[in-house]
Amino acid sequence: MTQALPLALLCGVSLASVALSFLALARVRMLAGVAERRARAHMGQLSATVDAVGKAVEGLAEEVRELQQYAPAARMQGGEAKAGLNLSRRSQALRMHRRGEPSEQIAASLAVSRQEIDLLLKVHRIVMSRC
Repeated sequence: MTQALPLALLCGVSLASVALSFLALARVRMLAGVAERRARAHMGQLSATVDAVGKAVEGLAEEVRELQQYAPAARMQGGEAKAGLNLSRRSQALRMHRRGEPSEQIAASLAVSRQEIDLLLKVHRIVMSRC
């Protein structure tokens, strides 16, 4: 009987270890399933985002093709197309106007047409009246 007790104790510990191993394995499988479902959801979102970006790129490519199509026609009509007012020229024109310079002088100093300056000032007045 004295030999049976340690053997029974060893069997009990072994069975408890096996049971604990099965519980750990079940928990790992459950966590793996949760991770797989999350990964699938993220893949769906990424796929939708990639599709949207692809459509945007296609739209931009179409615009570039259209612009390239019209660019030779603009060159044939009389050389290079004039660059309009860029942001720094706009701000410079508005500063000159605030100082009281006439639109003819502003147009001459910025090398743009007087009509562009008049249009810029008119739009600026409209925007400022709405603020």
